[in-house]
Amino acid sequence: MARTKGLLNRLTRRGPHRVLRGDLAFAGVPGEVHTPESGLGLPAVAFGHDWVTPVSGYTGLLEHLASWGIVAAAPATEKGLAPSVLNLSHDLGVALDIVCGVRLGPGKISVDPGKLAVAGHGFGGSAAVFAAAGLGARVRTAAAIFPTVTKPSVLGPASALKIPGVVFGAPDDPTSFTSTAIELAGAWDDATLRVVAKGRSRGLASGRRALKYLGLPSSDKRTQQAVRGLLTGYLLYTLAGDKTYREFADAEVELPKTTAPLPELAPVGPEEKFIALLRG
Repeated sequence: MARTKGLLNRLTRRGPHRVLRGDLAFAGVPGEVHTPESGLGLPAVAFGHDWVTPVSGYTGLLEHLASWGIVAAAPATEKGLAPSVLNLSHDLGVALDIVCGVRLGPGKISVDPGKLAVAGHGFGGSAAVFAAAGLGARVRTAAAIFPTVTKPSVLGPASALKIPGVVFGAPDDPTSFTSTAIELAGAWDDATLRVVAKGRSRGLASGRRALKYLGLPSSDKRTQQAVRGLLTGYLLYTLAGDKTYREFADAEVELPKTTAPLPELAPVGPEEKFIALLRG
């Protein structure tokens, strides 16, 4: 634990690379792309945003990944009140096509098409699983951060996935009407469930301070810091092949800033969640 605590503390700080920011719109899809200043054959991840959450809310996370040598692209599509999870999943694949096929930066940056991943938060986390199912062997892994219920359900595609993945959950998931983290981790054979200690499922995106005064979930720096470090370590091992961070992808290792899922946290349906909520 002492070793992984030191590694996680390092990963919660910005990495050694200077970061460049670009616009996906030049290639036909609105959104952001963040890259290290230079590097050939880099790993890349396409990131999906949560429901009615602007991509700008994840700029800090995307820059953080880029500072550790991972190209991070986020399409700014499906921003309305009734978005399509299938459309966003398609756009995640398009974002990966762009970073693989278009010259990035001043020509000193390239992406290895064999080192790709999809990830996302909330609604975007479920979209990332749909994208992984559609992209098949093109992606090495996927990460669903506090994934939420969608229509169609993400559980079917998850059960067919043949790649490893990580699902980040929050302590209140068992009684949440919108979270699908536990169910998703149960349906996905090769997924690791990481419950972020004191994590807030709606706290990952920044710039939501005003919502706090309306009694709605707002940004949470503790959640942001924990997820940035945990996700970075996971991707550095699974995509970049850096064995220093092997434990971040090992389901048998309990990482700092996480809590072990309780034995009783088996996948449950809406009725059981409602009963659990009433019991308090």
